Parts: sequence; structure tokens; C-alpha cells
Amino acid sequence: MSAGTFVGMPKFPTAAKEALGNAQLRHNLAHATGTIRAKRAAVVGEVEQWEELRLAGAGVKEAALRTLDVQLEKLEASLTANGATVHWARDAAEANRIVADIVKAHDADEVVKVKSMLTQEIGLNEALAEEGIAAWETDLAELIVQLGDDLPSHILVPAIHRNRAEIREIFLDGMAKAGRPAPADLTDEPAVLAAAARAHLREKFLRAKVGVSGANFAVADSGTLVVVESEGNGRMCLTLPEVLVSVVGIEKVVSTWDELDPLLRLLPRSSTGERMNPYTSTWSGVTPGDGPQEVHVVLLDNGRTNALADEVGRQALRCIRCSACLNVCPVYERTGGHAYGSVYPGPIGAILNPLLKGVGHDDQVDSLPYASSLCGACFEVCPVRIDIPSVLVDQRAKVVDAHRGGVPKPEAVAFKGAAVALSRSRLLGAGERFTGVGIRLARRVGVKKWTDTRDLPDAPQESFRRWWKRTDGGRK
Repeated sequence: MSAGTFVGMPKFPTAAKEALGNAQLRHNLAHATGTIRAKRAAVVGEVEQWEELRLAGAGVKEAALRTLDVQLEKLEASLTANGATVHWARDAAEANRIVADIVKAHDADEVVKVKSMLTQEIGLNEALAEEGIAAWETDLAELIVQLGDDLPSHILVPAIHRNRAEIREIFLDGMAKAGRPAPADLTDEPAVLAAAARAHLREKFLRAKVGVSGANFAVADSGTLVVVESEGNGRMCLTLPEVLVSVVGIEKVVSTWDELDPLLRLLPRSSTGERMNPYTSTWSGVTPGDGPQEVHVVLLDNGRTNALADEVGRQALRCIRCSACLNVCPVYERTGGHAYGSVYPGPIGAILNPLLKGVGHDDQVDSLPYASSLCGACFEVCPVRIDIPSVLVDQRAKVVDAHRGGVPKPEAVAFKGAAVALSRSRLLGAGERFTGVGIRLARRVGVKKWTDTRDLPDAPQESFRRWWKRTDGGRK
């Protein structure tokens, strides 16, 4: 079983307009994001040197990105020395093929998964399904999305758009098709829903031969991968299967254990509003007699080196997937994550998707940098100080440049003409005589779409030049 797909999603304005008409969705989002914002503000307010901590976190990630080639080679050497097998993947297809081959080599027809944005990015579940392999999500919110044949709409809480009554119906309908059914007397009490999910997943944990994970961080000098979570399902996936496959984005690397310190203090406060996440799991290869006895690590690019080459946009690779920017974004709160057409929604998605995929090839991707009011709230809460508004503006410019195609648009022609006129005194003077005619014509033809929602001022009765001449520079 796999969830839906974002392939073929419309441009953001179209998808957002549809989402705005869903009153239940907007109510669910407003309630959830408001709750998370309040929790985050409370625990962040406890840290007197929060800005210094943000600077430290940003510095750690920036230093690793600037020496990424060195850190990745060090990580590979450390993992290999610890008994892990390291694979390199250029894109989604290569990563999916590597994982599928490993699973088939062990005659497995299913895997259990730790919540992973990266495996969603590459469509791993769908790729495994084509090979006859079932990929079971074990994170509660991801399970809800999967059983409902839905799409994730939030980085941290993929089912944020669902309320508990909807979740009850999803469990009653979907669990029986995927394994152990939900109890017939299932209610919508959160504890009861969680118990049903626990019982449904337990049989999958106990029989699975292969586990699949991502990683929040990868420590180069010790070859350690790190996953932080709130439920404990990740630890079950990381310790019970015989084989573990971890698919890790190359930007996740940091140099040393010491550099994890600010990141592990920033992440839980920014994401779940907790002082410390309940579970921090680390693994560094194979330990005889303890945990998986075969460990594979797939280090994936999939557009990340392209983003790294972008002098303005590369800071997006500092992202630690906390989702704080989503929770404060007025656009996200009203449209939800599906409107962004990607597993990376909200402000970070609006810059990360164009950076990873490139602009000028897909209208849906090209629409994302405009999915923002540029209010700056996302930068204020980002724990690693990604200046999302600046990157958005830069990406908008790149989208425009990508669509020029050698033939300037009417807007570009108009501005070029204005530049010529404004740079020559005589041309400007001549043009002023026809200002009134030009404005009347523009109202009818040239900028009618613009003036449907805005007022175009009337031309003045007298130009500044004529006034200056008539009054002898204002002295008459």
C-alpha cells in the first residue's frame, strides 16, 4: 500500500484557491498550527541566549556545507570501518533501484519504515510497490496518510489536515486492508486511536526482515547516523529487522559529535515545542549480536549539488526539517500543504523545490516562489537562520529569467522603453505631453487586468516641467 502522489498537481494559485474553499481544512490547520506556535514560543522563551544558539546552529551547518566533499568522504570511510556498506546515488531512480535490489536480495516482500522526508521525495514507496514490495509507514501521522491513500501536508505532522473523527474513519476502513483491523468499537479518543495503531503496527515490526530509514543528521568523524522522534516507532525499525537501509541526503552531514549539540537543542524546541525529543536513536554500522547485522547507507544527491552551487539559495540546505516556518506562515495556514504539490510544503518548500528541481521546466515548480507574502515571519523562527524571504525573491528572478526565451515579454519591453525615455531629457519632456492619452489607453487595453483590482491615478493637469518653467522655478 502506498499513499497518493503529487505528480500532476496544478500550479500553486489553482491549488490554493481550491484549498481556501475547504472550511474544515482551514479550521484544522488554524487549530493545529496555533497550538504548535504557542508551545514553541513558550519553550524558546526559556532560553536566554536563543539568538546565539541559532547562530551556532547556522554556523555548524554552513561550515559542513562549505567542506561538503571532505565531510562526505570522511563519513563514507567511518561508516565502512564500522561495517556498513555505503552506496552513492545521483538521483531518485538510482536510490530507489539500490534499495529495491537490497530488499529483493533478502527475499523480502515488505519493509517497515521510519518517517523520512527523503524517501517521500524520491517516491520510494511507489518504486518498491512496482517491485512487489510493500513499504509500511510506522510513524502515526504517516500511517494515517498511508491508510487514507492521502498525501502528506506538513513536514512534522503529515496528517495535520485531518481531525480525530476523520482519523477514526480512516482506521476503520484502512487497517483491515493492510493487516490487523481496527477494533469494531473504535472511538475517536486520541489514546484509543494510538492504541489501535500500536496493535496494528506491532505485528509488522515483529515479522519485518528489512527496515528503511532516513537520518536527521550524519556525523562524519564517527560514521554515526541520528534520528530524533517522539513515538518510539523509529527505534523499533532501527533495531528489530535483520537488515537496515538508511537513505540520507548529502546535506545532512556534520563534522563532529560536538557540532550536534546546538542542533539537538534547536530542533525539538522549534518543531514540537519540547525541551528535548523523547527518542534520539544513533547507529554507526554493525554491532555483532545487537541490532541489524547488515547495514546499508545510501548517500543521495538528487539536486543538492545544484542547490549548493546557488550562492543565494544554498542556505536552504541548512534546513533541519523542523517545520517552524510552516507554523507561522499565513499562506500555509490558509492553504495547507497539498497546494504546494510536494512533500516539502510551506516557505521552505517554496524555495527548496525550485532549488532541487531547477526552474523553467515545470509551471507548478515555478509558481512556488510566489506562494508567499514576504512577511519575514519564517526567517524570524528558523532555528538555523535561513533567510527564506531573500531566497524567494532571488528564485522569482530566476523564474522570470528562465522564461524569457530570447523573446522579451510586453512588460519587459515597456520597462526598457521607460528606461530609455527616463534617461533622456528631451524624450521625457515629449512623453509628458501624452501622459493623459497614455493613461486613458492603458485603462482600456494595456493594463486592464492590473486596474481591475487597483486604481490608476489620473494624469496631472500640468507637468512638473511646465510648472517649473511657468513659475520660474517656483519663484512666481
